[in-house]
Amino acid sequence: MSFIKIIIISLLMLSFNSLAASQDEIDHLLNFVASTECLYERNGTMHSGDEAVGHIKKKYAYYHDDIRTAEEFISYSATKSKMSGKYYQIHCGSNPPIKSRDWLMAELKAYRLVLQ
Repeated sequence: MSFIKIIIISLLMLSFNSLAASQDEIDHLLNFVASTECLYERNGTMHSGDEAVGHIKKKYAYYHDDIRTAEEFISYSATKSKMSGKYYQIHCGSNPPIKSRDWLMAELKAYRLVLQ
């Protein structure tokens, strides 16, 4: 096998492994949202985790071809309304609301630390 073929196969394998890792992270984030007891505010309306994940999955399906990383998943699918431009907010107990992007990025960081 030529050296070029070996390099191409190696790059393809690395790319596949990277996509698989990103999908694992995205799946984790979807499960995290679905199982939360926090409320997900979208355009002024509060939603449970199950309701929020349903909406996020619809946006994920729509933008799937543009998403390669968990960060892109958060940006495209779970950050703000494309129609109103309003950021999604997370309400957890008596804590002040935070942007869903910040909440999900913190969870992604924690998930990655556990995997190391």
